[in-house]
Parts: sequence; structure tokens; C-alpha cells
Amino acid sequence: MATVFWDAKGVILLDILPQGQCINAARYCSTLDRLKEAIRRKRPGLLRRGVVLQHDNATPHSANLTQQWLQRYGWEILPHPAHSPDLAPSDFYLFGPLKRHLGGMAFETEGDLISELRNWFDNLDVDFFRVGINSLLSPWQKCIDLHGDYVEK
Repeated sequence: MATVFWDAKGVILLDILPQGQCINAARYCSTLDRLKEAIRRKRPGLLRRGVVLQHDNATPHSANLTQQWLQRYGWEILPHPAHSPDLAPSDFYLFGPLKRHLGGMAFETEGDLISELRNWFDNLDVDFFRVGINSLLSPWQKCIDLHGDYVEK
């Protein structure tokens, strides 16, 4: 499983869960530690201005341990209404093109796949990421107008 943290400038962290492991709150907090370090290296001003993170309501994201981590560092979470994949830019914007790119490819090893993922993300134009983040504005406005109700296209 790959977790991708990105903003309007590109990928900040690509975190790959080793095969056979599962994600839980402790593992997710460890990933957030790596994200915080990646932000410090790649977007240092972001830590001063404040991190706004969007993730869904999966158990590792909503667990007490994760909530304590987020409060400790003062990271804001954008609320994510249930059954609203159109409010998750990775789901509706990023993973579709990635799946099309990987379609039909075969990899000898997990390392080969990871290398291809990194290369694909590294070769995307910054405009790709900017458009993806900006495309959130319309669905979020609809969600606000509907007081959090499900947003249909």
C-alpha cells in the first residue's frame, strides 16, 4: 500500500507499507513523523504557517493516538464527510492517472514497482498538482452549501 502526501507543488512524501504489514494508528503516526520531517526539508515555511491535512475517516486516521499526535503538533484536519470520494483529491485526481500509467506493466520485484511510482511522481509537472488542489474548491463549496451532505456530480 502506498500513501501519498502532496500539495499544489508536488509530492511531499511517498510512504510504502512493506508487504504483509497493515496500517494501524501507531504506523500512521510513524508516517506522520516522516511527513513532518519531509515538510521540514521540502516546504519549511509550511510548518510555520500551519499544516492542513486531509485524510478520510479510516480507523488509523481517527484513532485517539493519531488525534493526540495531530493536537501535539497543531495540525489542522479538513473534515471529510462519509461517502464523499469527490472530496479526496488523491482518489478522484491522482490515482486515476497513476492506474492508467501502470496499466499493463509487469514488475519483477516490489522495488521495481516502487521505483516506477517514484519516477512517475517525480516527472509530473507542478501544474498537475496545482490543478488537483484547486479542483477541490468546487466540491468543497457544494459540500458546505449542503451542510455536509453527500455531493453528487
